[in-house]
Amino acid sequence: MSTRRVAILGGGNIADKNHIPALRQLAERVEVVAVCSRDLSKARTLADKHGIPHAFANTADLYAQARPDVVVICTPNLLHYSQTMEALANNCHVFCEKPPAITAQQAQEMADLAERSNLMLGYNFQLRQSAEFALLRRCQADGLLGDIYHIKAHFLRRRGIPGWGYFTDKAMQGGGALIDLGVHVLDLALCALGYPSPNQVVGNTYDFIGKAGGKGLLGQWNPQTFEVDDAAVAYLKFPNKASIMLSASFALNMEAEKDRNLDFFGTKGGVRLFPFSLHTELAGELADIRFPHLEEIDIQLKNTAAFLDACDGLPSSVCTGRQGAILQRIIERIYQSAEE
Repeated sequence: MSTRRVAILGGGNIADKNHIPALRQLAERVEVVAVCSRDLSKARTLADKHGIPHAFANTADLYAQARPDVVVICTPNLLHYSQTMEALANNCHVFCEKPPAITAQQAQEMADLAERSNLMLGYNFQLRQSAEFALLRRCQADGLLGDIYHIKAHFLRRRGIPGWGYFTDKAMQGGGALIDLGVHVLDLALCALGYPSPNQVVGNTYDFIGKAGGKGLLGQWNPQTFEVDDAAVAYLKFPNKASIMLSASFALNMEAEKDRNLDFFGTKGGVRLFPFSLHTELAGELADIRFPHLEEIDIQLKNTAAFLDACDGLPSSVCTGRQGAILQRIIERIYQSAEE
């Protein structure tokens, strides 16, 4: 099997710290040939740091000269749609950072074009590759949970509004805590249910702390230009009566600096994901079972490998374009519910 030529779109931290190191560990499968950024000096600096031969300031030169087989998109949310569609049109598989896009229509068009072109579109929801989620899936397969009928999913920060980048710019990001943090745990919850579409969505969003300002733990943001949600909550109901309670926050007046977890409630057993614990009944008694020896996994490396498996037509656990379109539609419906 020949190695695939990979190009990176975006010269920021997620490319530098996550994607390129993972790709370099998969050198038997891929060769990273180019970095492209609107700021050529930024692209050149990142390329030189990682020994990547080419740097470009525009995608037209990238496709004409580097001729990639795979494009990894690490740019602001606003650019995901146009860059994915262009990459697919140039016959490239696409591994895109989350969230899929700004709108549900965009995400649907991205998935449709990938399928029509017989190309792989995958999204980088790395938590799918955690040892804890893999164990949850095994517990499901073994029948230990029965039917999961309710999930509580949250990703909360006390004062974690990013003080850099475009995170508080609605036009560039499409939203705030919900679209940046909430999507990670929502993806896991939907996975556990088989990725259904809800028939009812009720949501609310808040921006009280973001617009008021105050002490920040991830840099200092400008409350005068804060345009997104600093917290969001939603209730999703599905046709089989299963439900998800979702919450996400950049800023919430709570004790912990950060709290990310999921609780799965089934007819035979339940699970808290981080750290993993199984709550069930054994020998006529209630039992809590813990798993203290789960291996540590490089989830970015494993998710990148899963994406490449999907490109090769192998079984894969990576988030697909079709699943991304379902997730994006849910996010849009939550924001619409909050506005109504």
